Amino acid sequence: MTTNLARTDKQNTKLDQMNNLAWLLDNSIRIPIINYRIGLDAIIGLIPGLGDVAGLLISSVIVIQAIRLGAPSATLLQMVLNIAIEALIGLVPMLGDIFDATFKSNIRNMRLVNLALDHPQTGHAVNRAAGTGIIVAVIAALIGIIVLIGGAGFLIFRWVSSFFM
Repeated sequence: MTTNLARTDKQNTKLDQMNNLAWLLDNSIRIPIINYRIGLDAIIGLIPGLGDVAGLLISSVIVIQAIRLGAPSATLLQMVLNIAIEALIGLVPMLGDIFDATFKSNIRNMRLVNLALDHPQTGHAVNRAAGTGIIVAVIAALIGIIVLIGGAGFLIFRWVSSFFM
């Protein structure tokens, strides 16, 4: 990661924490036989229904911190889209788990944040007033995704359980 000298120590510390969280969620576990890395997000995602919601909530922490750091709104929207794609495809049993382990939305999102903050001339930083609106929009979108995932998970569970009744 290239360090932008215009950033404060507090911002650099926050970015380091965010990068560490993304690494933990997407790359922290090495699979020795195939020499591939997965993270806790892929493991948590194995829990039907709840795992996808938990992964979504943890991933949203990175988006909220990016808002606080003043990432451009286009970057934030792309980050939410990455999380939504991973969460929605994660609903599909087995295929979703494999996709979760390979898509790595948190690492993608941190690349976006680092790029946006290292090259602020490519985007417009979010001011306080606009930031409040974006926070509300992002939280509403994440809650909507959680409701969709929860509802879809419930329907899938009912459908699968109907085979055993």
